[in-house]
Amino acid sequence: MKRCAIYLLLPVLCLLLPGASAAAEQMKPGMWEITSTMEMPGMPFQPPAQTIRHCYTAQDVQQSPVPSDSSCEVSSLKHIGNKVSWTVDCSGDMKGSGKGEIVYQSDSAYSGTMSITTEGMSMKTKYKAKRIGNCK
Repeated sequence: MKRCAIYLLLPVLCLLLPGASAAAEQMKPGMWEITSTMEMPGMPFQPPAQTIRHCYTAQDVQQSPVPSDSSCEVSSLKHIGNKVSWTVDCSGDMKGSGKGEIVYQSDSAYSGTMSITTEGMSMKTKYKAKRIGNCK
C-alpha cells in the first residue's frame, strides 16, 4: 500500500517544484505536457512512463514550490543559471528524504530528476516537460 502512495507522491512533487519563484523568469505559464519515468532498483517490474498535462498559471510559476500544508519540506533550494536544485525531507507515513534538479532548456521546456529514499526503498524519477500551448 505504501508503495502505491510513493508512486503518487513523486509525480505530485514534480508538478509543484517547477513553480519555484527563482524559476519565474525561466518558465512560461500555459499548458505543459510532463512525461515521467520511475526507476526502482530491486522491483520485479518498472512502472511504465506516465504523461500528464498540467496548466501552470502566471501565479503558479511564481509561488512557493511546496504548499504549506504538505508533509514534505523543501530545503537547500538553489537557482544557478538555468538550473534549480533542492533537497526534500518528508514526515508522516511517507517519511524519507531526497534531492532533485530541474534544467530549463528554454522558457518552454525543462527536464529533471528526483531521487527519494523512504522505508529503505530508493526511487529515481526522470522527467521531461514541454509547453504545448495556452491553458483552456
